[in-house]
Amino acid sequence: MDILAHALWTTAAAVPIRKRLRHPFSLPWAAFWGVFPDLFSFAIPAIVRIWWYATGVTSSLRPDPKSGQHFQFVWQLYYCSHSLLVFAAVFGIVWALAGRPFLAMLGWLLHILIDISTHQGIFALHFLWPLTPIAISGIRWETPRFLAVNYGMLLLVYSWMWINKRKVHGKQAAIQ
Repeated sequence: MDILAHALWTTAAAVPIRKRLRHPFSLPWAAFWGVFPDLFSFAIPAIVRIWWYATGVTSSLRPDPKSGQHFQFVWQLYYCSHSLLVFAAVFGIVWALAGRPFLAMLGWLLHILIDISTHQGIFALHFLWPLTPIAISGIRWETPRFLAVNYGMLLLVYSWMWINKRKVHGKQAAIQ
């Protein structure tokens, strides 16, 4: 799924969870963790490509398969950041160090779970990396039909959240 949709879904999921907890967590942090796997995988090569383009090393921002300038390490970063096992290990370490779970990091978990079913081909997730390269070839998130349904659902979810918030504020105003 695209990075904007990840941020929106993570925030939408975090709002009701946050309301129920005694220790609420930051929605911006939840959104950050919702996009973290893609940032971790692709930010460094993107910055380098932009630098190369700006300095004239390359004439295009797109990778050239005939060029020696490849970022093979990106695949290891991608597998690592999209692994349920790596997520569980990092989440557990942070929990142990902080003495409580850092719930905003659940955005990372949601990212992986969404991507398992919305990636295919070379981007199919190896969600149990490094133990196994098994991957599920899901639907392509970038197809126009999926994008329309995805953003339509996001519009419905955020509209529902907005309407509910207005109802709650209306009831509170009526009580006062």
